[in-house]
Amino acid sequence: MAPHSNPIVITEFDRDRLARLVEALRARPGGDSPDLEALEIEIERADVVKPGDIPPNVVTMNSKVELVDLDTQERLCVTVVFPGTADVKSGRISVLAPMGLALLGCREADEVEWPTPSRTRRLRVERIVYQPEASGRFDL
Repeated sequence: MAPHSNPIVITEFDRDRLARLVEALRARPGGDSPDLEALEIEIERADVVKPGDIPPNVVTMNSKVELVDLDTQERLCVTVVFPGTADVKSGRISVLAPMGLALLGCREADEVEWPTPSRTRRLRVERIVYQPEASGRFDL
């Protein structure tokens, strides 16, 4: 999966936790996955800011976002989470999944896309429903 081309912003806190996640998963057998490589690329290219300086319209870890499918106009709400708490049925999307990785660091009104087996999925970030940092939560 190729990372998206939108400029992205992440917090130092998220960068550090994501780097530890990558390191831990790389240490496991079979740790050379394209998903991990894509996450590393995103971390490296991101503008990194202090958690208190992240704009409230940016998707951070544990942000809940409202999306619109640009092809079907379907609306959906997802939360970008770490793999251990992912649950697609409840809208908790892993940052290692193509959708989660595409959303991390994006801003409201950004459009993201990635290939799926049946088509290229194209979504627009309509709004950030909840961002931990905007709510004063710097520990999520």
